[in-house]
Amino acid sequence: MGQEIERKFLVNGDEWRSGKVAHTCQGYLVTGNDTTVRVRLKDDKGYLTIKGKAEGISRLEYEYEIPIADAKDIMDRLCIKPLIEKKRYEVEHLGILWEVDEFFGENEGLIVAEVELESEDQQVELPSWVGKEVSDDRRYSNLSLVRYPFSQWKKE
Repeated sequence: MGQEIERKFLVNGDEWRSGKVAHTCQGYLVTGNDTTVRVRLKDDKGYLTIKGKAEGISRLEYEYEIPIADAKDIMDRLCIKPLIEKKRYEVEHLGILWEVDEFFGENEGLIVAEVELESEDQQVELPSWVGKEVSDDRRYSNLSLVRYPFSQWKKE
């Protein structure tokens, strides 16, 4: 059984830009009954991911690599639009891997940092470029960004 335990934060500054970067595009196939199924293109690889209902910062997650041609076809023909377009930066801070997503397309201007944890009570020291925590704000989930893109949000 796969388990994802993740915290999300808004990002300040540009210090995180030194990390490894991957171009990513993803789309959703199923978004109901507390389950989501998505297809992702990450550089030259394709993935199929199934996620269960979020309970706090945890949820079930299963991910499988699939042929890139299949991933592209599924994304083009079956996924809900708009697709999520982003650059994902991998940045290590004090031995912990952070993923920083810089969004484009309908979500241009949004930058979110994520850290996956071993347990819900794991403590992590936040990098200086990490801002407000948004783990409990579902607007920042990628699925929510498909349904209600950042470009449509009113200025807060």
